[in-house]
Amino acid sequence: MPGQSKQLFFTVTLLKQNDHAGDKMLEIRNVTKTFGKKLTAVRDLSLNLGHGVIGLIGHNGAGKTTLMQMIATLTRPSSGSILFQGQDIVKKPQAIRQRLGFLPQDFGIYPNLTALEFMQYFAALKGVRDPARIRHLLEVVNLHEQAKRQASSFSGGMRRRLGIAQALLNDPDILIVDEPTAGLDPEERLRFRHLLSELGFKKLVIMSTHIVSDVESIASQLAIMRQGKLIAHATPDDILAQAHGQIWTADIASHEYETLRNKVHVLQSQKQGNQVSLRIAHPHQPCAGARHATPSLEEALMAQRYAVQELAA
Repeated sequence: MPGQSKQLFFTVTLLKQNDHAGDKMLEIRNVTKTFGKKLTAVRDLSLNLGHGVIGLIGHNGAGKTTLMQMIATLTRPSSGSILFQGQDIVKKPQAIRQRLGFLPQDFGIYPNLTALEFMQYFAALKGVRDPARIRHLLEVVNLHEQAKRQASSFSGGMRRRLGIAQALLNDPDILIVDEPTAGLDPEERLRFRHLLSELGFKKLVIMSTHIVSDVESIASQLAIMRQGKLIAHATPDDILAQAHGQIWTADIASHEYETLRNKVHVLQSQKQGNQVSLRIAHPHQPCAGARHATPSLEEALMAQRYAVQELAA
């Protein structure tokens, strides 16, 4: 950390879990996952989840994918338990497998199959015999007019939507999507977010991402991971409220920039002639003329991250 005058400006009250006791669909209890003797991917993580879109946020390597793989019963926890509607899925994985839809980040397609043939193939694997279900899902993901096109001709967004359609074939209670907007253009990203938002009305949708804007408008809760640990479980409004009064804008002379950046957390900088326009995270007015700014969710999360780093320092 540059400089020693930066202060802890984010209170530890954010480091809480929203219990959601009245709507527990999935309970994760003190789960740890280790690989070999040195790598701990998930550390003593507990989390209770109900219906809605849950944004699982963290940098690459934070443990998000490992956690989702454990929920999907693709790998077993080293310790702890995961309960789906009260049943331990570590001991009884079939309890959740029949009620789960999963779209991994690296979702492969069969390029020589049409969208309809692809869905028919997965329907057979999942024991879904109603052809109307396939037609309905292709309409849900807006691919019904492309049903007879080969998947090899699809854009990245269309392939992701086809992946969601196959994940929904068994009408799951839980839908897990890992970095679903990776590689999508802005229009496809918006469509995909809207689709996940609608699915969250009746299901638990767990969406992992490191792109905050993907969950900012659709997530009812955020679970934030860092180095395998859950460091916060809160609503977006909770996190924004914690950052209230901590984000500033300022315009300073260019020659003052280096001195200031060693004392405060600069979130954004833009040089304009002999001045630099800044957005800063700090508990008090960081410099003369600095003004309070309304934080974005990304800025609030960055402020929270700085607080955790300083607590650990």
